[in-house]
Amino acid sequence: LNLCLTVREPFGVCGIITPWNYPLMMLSWKMSACLAAGNTVVLKPAQVCPLTALKFAELTARAGIPAGVVNIVTGSGSEIGQCLCDHPSVRKVGFTGSTEVGAQVMSSCACSNVKKVSLELGGKSPLIIFPDADLDRAVKQACNAVFFNK
Repeated sequence: LNLCLTVREPFGVCGIITPWNYPLMMLSWKMSACLAAGNTVVLKPAQVCPLTALKFAELTARAGIPAGVVNIVTGSGSEIGQCLCDHPSVRKVGFTGSTEVGAQVMSSCACSNVKKVSLELGGKSPLIIFPDADLDRAVKQACNAVFFNK
């Protein structure tokens, strides 16, 4: 008898570091996945737009999410972001930002407790469309690729 079993368990504490652009979309997108999987969240919003995250946390409390499930820590990325990456209780970090800082996040997470890391880093996603391509189809696929990783 050969038995395989997949057990899905929460990580525990997830750290999220979000950028300045689309502050509400980025935090709700990343936070909803963490919460749906049964985790707690410590969010470090971009230093230039912390009020969106603070208001979001207020609304989650009003919606009945227990205290301590959604946590917001504001401040500089080099200080607060580094603490999230280094803290042994944080088991996963999600970061959206530059490739340079993403490399630092990945390195710090590997050195602390080898936590799981999700990186969404800067880039322009260039395309090469060859002369013999179906141009209408290529344009549709390029537009679709902006929103999905295909």
